[in-house]
Amino acid sequence: MAYDLEEQEQLDEFKAWWKLHGQKALTLITILVVGYLGYQCWHYYQDQQSLKASTQYENLLKLDITDAKNLKAIQLVSAELMDKFPSTPYAGRAALTAAKANFQAHEIKSAKSQLDWATKHAKEDAIQAMALLELASLQFEEKDYAGALKTLNEKHTDGFDGLFADLKGDVLVALGKPADAKAAYKLALEKLDSQGRLVKFTQHKLEVLGN
Repeated sequence: MAYDLEEQEQLDEFKAWWKLHGQKALTLITILVVGYLGYQCWHYYQDQQSLKASTQYENLLKLDITDAKNLKAIQLVSAELMDKFPSTPYAGRAALTAAKANFQAHEIKSAKSQLDWATKHAKEDAIQAMALLELASLQFEEKDYAGALKTLNEKHTDGFDGLFADLKGDVLVALGKPADAKAAYKLALEKLDSQGRLVKFTQHKLEVLGN
């Protein structure tokens, strides 16, 4: 095929450029293609993991946590979700469910362990905050006031500020720090839903301290 002079010059320029940069260009294209394929494979893998975890979590929800006969099954399913699917939101939810079941069965050490896991690994802010609250409540019941305060001081989503402050007030009362407790209860009243049921209890606790 014959080329005119201009086309021939362009072809020669391309050949010269390719001789200098062709290998680099091929390498870059290969990297981009491999990266794209890897990205697609990773998303496919994540989708499959999420689907499997969702199915497992649905099975977990079918088990009544108040029935002691279900405890072993709840522990096994939740452990599998936490171990094999930690990157999905279902793992954190499963940890909370297992913690509640263990608490019902008076297996407090296991309940605390699962709550602690959820505080560190839950992918949903609300689940993490709930785990922190429940863990602090258990520590409070065990009179581990220092531990409870440490847990309540952990970073959490703003929507739970009122609940955290209310429980912190309870801990501070137990520690014999009424002034600090009143400050915590006042903060709780500012943050809690004014129409919620907890408000009147918090207000009563504040009045007992002499607001």
